Amino acid sequence: MAFVFCLILAALVLFATELVPVDVTAIAVMVALLAVEPVTATFVDLNLLAEPLYVLHQPGDDISPLAQGLSGFASTATITVLAMFILSDGVQRTGIIQLLGAKLTSLTGDSETKQLGATVGLVGPISGFINNTAAVAILLPMVTDIAHEGNTSPSKLLLPLSYASMFGGMLTLIGTSTNILASQLSAELLGRPFSMFEFTQLGIVVTIVGTVYLLTVGRWLVPGRIQPREDLTDEFEMADYLTEVVVREDSPIVGQTVREAIAATELDVDVVQLVRDKRTFLEPLDQKTIRAGDVFAVRTDRDTLVELLDLDGLDMVPDVTVDDAELERASDQQNLIELVVSPGSSLVGETLASSNFRQRYDATVLALRRGRELFRQRMDRIRLKVGDTLLVQATVDSIDRLDVNRDFIVAKEVERPDYRKSKVPVAVGIVAAVVGVAALTQVHIVVAALGGSLAMVLTGCLRPGELYDAVQWDVIFLLAGVIPLGIALQETGGADLIADLFVLAAPGLPAILVLGLMYVVTAVLTNIISNNASVVLMIPVAVEAAGQLGANAFAFVLAVTFAASTAFMTPVGYQTNLLVYGPGGYRFTDYLKVGAPLQAVFAVVTTLGIAYFWGLAPA
Repeated sequence: MAFVFCLILAALVLFATELVPVDVTAIAVMVALLAVEPVTATFVDLNLLAEPLYVLHQPGDDISPLAQGLSGFASTATITVLAMFILSDGVQRTGIIQLLGAKLTSLTGDSETKQLGATVGLVGPISGFINNTAAVAILLPMVTDIAHEGNTSPSKLLLPLSYASMFGGMLTLIGTSTNILASQLSAELLGRPFSMFEFTQLGIVVTIVGTVYLLTVGRWLVPGRIQPREDLTDEFEMADYLTEVVVREDSPIVGQTVREAIAATELDVDVVQLVRDKRTFLEPLDQKTIRAGDVFAVRTDRDTLVELLDLDGLDMVPDVTVDDAELERASDQQNLIELVVSPGSSLVGETLASSNFRQRYDATVLALRRGRELFRQRMDRIRLKVGDTLLVQATVDSIDRLDVNRDFIVAKEVERPDYRKSKVPVAVGIVAAVVGVAALTQVHIVVAALGGSLAMVLTGCLRPGELYDAVQWDVIFLLAGVIPLGIALQETGGADLIADLFVLAAPGLPAILVLGLMYVVTAVLTNIISNNASVVLMIPVAVEAAGQLGANAFAFVLAVTFAASTAFMTPVGYQTNLLVYGPGGYRFTDYLKVGAPLQAVFAVVTTLGIAYFWGLAPA
């Protein structure tokens, strides 16, 4: 038990600090649980320990610790979540959500109330039937466009987008990966999995309450961090970091390639574009041979610019403001965009230098925004995180490639000719069939979801190679890694001990207050670590606590599920919060200011709703 608690503590610290990615932490936990018994058995053979440590089973039983430790990969929850990612992607590639968004955009105009209502009203119901993280990723560009076109701060809409996706995800079993995992744990511990619409009635209640909050109190509390501006260079405050220089006849860099000239200086400077003979060239520029009279737009700070002018024989171009119009004169289309680093991106933990960003994507990063922090110098040294927003200049072709790259979300609607619009009724019909089969027949949700995934490919909604890109593998490995931790907590008696302490901390309190306390503890934990990890840790505790109180254990499981799926108070509490952190320019405290009152309201509404719909008396 002591070993498991030490492992949980280490995991909590790593989950909260993200010194390593959360999925890597989860796999490390799984490896530690698998290794402890054979390693300590070896110590026993060497007379260094009296007996081995058993954490995944009881000594003398017929249960294989190896099977227990690897059970997360065979878990119905893990496979169901994987299949739901594929179903969500099949729907996304038809463009139906973008079509719905375009319809709503035409109705909102410049009214912030209509914009907010459209945002919340669209993402909530959608999140009940496709993964809510995917819903936010799909709708983020649309919401950003609505804000800019209606002269509204994007910050006023993006946080409500994230929050609405969370409570919308509570409308059905398949709205979030947390619901699916909680259903499996409930089946294992209580013999009662969640049905497709198990908690839809309470989901509707919290969705209505959450929507009213966001349209009233929340609207007043959400800050307008980013001003509505058409000019991205202005939004990223680039005035002192972008300039144009011309190459003199006597410049020592004449005849060198752009790459050679930059490498020789070792200064913090990026060449953004080249103007030569009234033609403008964008990336790739590295192999361009520099000529006298070439005009370069460069990103650097003023002190570095002075050094650059002296070293390389350059002069500043007078009376030129390097703004969006100047940077986009290479073509008649948009060359300047915002990119958001998406969950599961291969760039998370990498730097612009280590990922070879410029050469890899034929694009130049001008600035990086992380919440309220703006980086416009030495960006190549910053390790990227989910939600980081990059101001990027690239050709139209490069932007098209970036838009279909799952490592990024382009925070502006880009015309996508490859949407499979003819497949809209097919994809929607497949999702409806999965929901209907799982809800109305004896077919398990994992079978229905896998069947739906297969149907997406067979009907052409998805191509076979797209299956693997559709899955957020970090979530899959996170689930596979933390599920054995819950098993170890039960097998060692850790869940019993925590439940004992939980009940002792609230002596004599009515069951409904303990239920509310269970919600609050889970919500606080989820706002610090992964939502899926908090479910794995808290559901066994909830079941044990309910047993000691003589209360309805299923009600306590639901309290944990709702709390873990609605983490409003920090940007790290839920992936959708991270997705809007950079594009909204938020501060960490904004989530606390807006989310804490909503979390408190949900604690009351959820507790009372569970007591009303399911009762607290033992079944």
